[in-house]
Amino acid sequence: MARSIDYGNLMHQAMRGLMRRVLGDVAERGLPGNHHFFITFDTNAPGVKLARWLHDRYPGDMTVVLQHWFSGLAVDAEGFAVTLNFGNQPEPLYIPFDAIRTFVDPSVEFGLRFETHEAEETGEGDDDGPEPGGSPPAEVVSLDRFRKDHR
Repeated sequence: MARSIDYGNLMHQAMRGLMRRVLGDVAERGLPGNHHFFITFDTNAPGVKLARWLHDRYPGDMTVVLQHWFSGLAVDAEGFAVTLNFGNQPEPLYIPFDAIRTFVDPSVEFGLRFETHEAEETGEGDDDGPEPGGSPPAEVVSLDRFRKDHR
C-alpha cells in the first residue's frame, strides 16, 4: 500500500494545538481586550465531565461562552477544565479537545469547525475524509450562526 500524507489529520491536530495554546494563554493571563469564545462540544464524547442536570438539558451538543464570568480555567494536553455560571449556580466542566465541534472568537471573526463522525457516516462530510480511526478535518466555521441579528 502506498504511503500518503494525511493532510486532514495533520490539520485537525494543528487546530487542536491552536485551541490548546490560546486557552492556555487565557488561563495564565486572562482574556485580552474584547476576545471571548463560543465553544460547542459533544456532551456525550468520551472524557466530558459536567453535572448530570446539564447533560440532561443538553443531551447532544452544548455551547459555552468564556467571556465575563468564568473561573478555574486549566488546560492540559487532552482538554480544559473551567467553572461557569449557570443561573447563579457555578458548575465545573471538563471538555476534551476531541469533543469540541466549533471554536469561535467573534471579536476577531475567527472560527473553527471540526466535522463529526456522523456527517462522515451520512455522506455529508468531505469525500476526502480521514481514514478509519483517523481524526476528522478542521474547517473554518461561519460566524453568522453566532450573531444575534441574522438580517
